[in-house]
Amino acid sequence: MSVWLTLTLHYALQLGVLLRALTRPDREPASRLAWMLVILGVPVAGALLYLMLGEVSPGRRRTALMQKVRKALPVMVPGVDEAAVLPAAARGAFARGAVVNGFAPVPGNTARLMGDSDAAIDAMVADIDAACSSVHVLVYIWLDDANGGKLMAALVRAAQRGVVCRVMVDGLGSRHLLRSERFRAMQAAGVKTGVAFSTRWAAARLLLGRIDIRNHRKLFVIDGRIAYVGSQNCADPAFAIKARFAPWVDIMLRFEGPVVWQTQALFAADWMGQGGDDMADMLAAPARPVAGGFPALVFGSGPDLSVNAVPDVVGLLLAAAQDEVVISTPYFVPTQGLQEQLRATALRGVRVVLILPARNDSRMVGWASRAAYASLIGAGVDIHEFTPGLLHAKTLTVDGGLALIGSANLDRRSFELNFENSLLLADAGVSGEIRARQQAYLAQSVAVRADVVARWSLGRRLIYNSAATISPVL
Repeated sequence: MSVWLTLTLHYALQLGVLLRALTRPDREPASRLAWMLVILGVPVAGALLYLMLGEVSPGRRRTALMQKVRKALPVMVPGVDEAAVLPAAARGAFARGAVVNGFAPVPGNTARLMGDSDAAIDAMVADIDAACSSVHVLVYIWLDDANGGKLMAALVRAAQRGVVCRVMVDGLGSRHLLRSERFRAMQAAGVKTGVAFSTRWAAARLLLGRIDIRNHRKLFVIDGRIAYVGSQNCADPAFAIKARFAPWVDIMLRFEGPVVWQTQALFAADWMGQGGDDMADMLAAPARPVAGGFPALVFGSGPDLSVNAVPDVVGLLLAAAQDEVVISTPYFVPTQGLQEQLRATALRGVRVVLILPARNDSRMVGWASRAAYASLIGAGVDIHEFTPGLLHAKTLTVDGGLALIGSANLDRRSFELNFENSLLLADAGVSGEIRARQQAYLAQSVAVRADVVARWSLGRRLIYNSAATISPVL
C-alpha cells in the first residue's frame, strides 16, 4: 500500500470519527473537546478509542429490546388513586425524576434505616426467610463471602419451599461469583438467574456497542411488599476484592408502600430486557399505601433513559435548599454545570457540606475530585474527607426534610454510562435519620482547609487537573 493511500485512509478515518464525536447528541461541550483532542492527538489509536469508548449505547439490538420491554410494562401503581402531596420546595425535583420512567410520586410509604451493612444483610435474610411468593435481587457486585453466602443460602431455602426467586448480577461487577460453586448450587436449587451485560465475547461485541456500560443498580424486593434501596452490594464491609480500602461504609433503607411497586417495576424491566422470563403479571397486583406514610418516588436512570436525570435532580434539590445541603458520595467527578450549582448554592448563603473518602479505590477519580476543591471551597462549600475506610454511601439531604439515596454516584459514569436506581423522599423523620448518619460520617472525617489546598505543589495540581481534564472521556 502506498504512503499516499495510507495517509488518505488515516485522515478519512480520523475525519469520519471526528464528525461523529462532534454530532453525537446530548454530549457536553467539555466532553466533545476532550474527545477531539484524543482523536486528533493520538493517530489511529485515538479514533479506535472513540469507536470503543466514545459512544454510550450498549448496542442497537440490546437497546431496542430494553426499550420494547419498558414500553410494554405499566408505570402507574395499581390501587393508588390519590396524588402525593409534596412540599413546594420538592416539586421541581420530583417532577424531573418522574419524567425518567413515567412513574409518579406516590403517597403512603414508610422506611427504616439499617444500622450498618451487616445489619442490612441480616434484615434481608430474615425477610427472605419469611417470603411467601417472590424474591427479586439485582446488584452490581455480589461476592462469595460471609454476607454474600448468607444471602445465597437464604435464596436457596426460599426456592426449596416454592418461592419464586430471581437474581440478576452485572457481568463485570460479579464476574467472580459467576464462576463460583455456590452460584451454581443456587441455580441448581431452583433460583432463576440472569446476567446484565455479560462480558463473554467482549472483544467481538466491540463492534456492536460500548462494552463498559454496566448495570450498577442495587434492588432487593420481597413479596412485592418490601424493598431495600441504598448503596450496598452483596458483600462484607471488608470487601475482599479491594480489602486495602476497607471497611466499605454503606447505607440501606428498608421500605414498604407504593414505592416498592416502582422498585419491582424497575427490576422487571431489567430482568425481561436482558432475556429473562415474563413477570409482567406481577405488576398487576395493587399496592397499598400505608396510613400516615410519606411521599416518595423511584427513578431508574441509564444511558438510554432521560439524559442527565441524576445531575438534574441533584441540581433542583440544590436550588430548593434554604438552609443546608449535605452530600456524601464515594466518586465525585461533577459536570461543570453541577459544580457551578454547588458553588451558587453556597454563595447564596446555604450551608453546603460534601463528604468524600480520603482514600479512593479509583485513583483517577480521587485525583479528578480534588481538582474541584479550590473552586468549591472558595465559594464556601465545606469539604470533608472520611478517613476510617471507603465511604460508599450515596446520600443527599436538604433542610432536614428531603432526601435522595440510591446507587448513583456524583460522577460522569453514573450520569451517562451506568444503569442506576435512586429514591427521592419528602419526610422529616427519615431525612432526619439519614442526616444523623451523615453527621456520624462527619465525626469520622477531616475538614479540607483552604490554606492546605492553596499550598498543594505544582506537581499535585498538574496531576489533579489533568485527571479532571480527561474525565469527560472516561
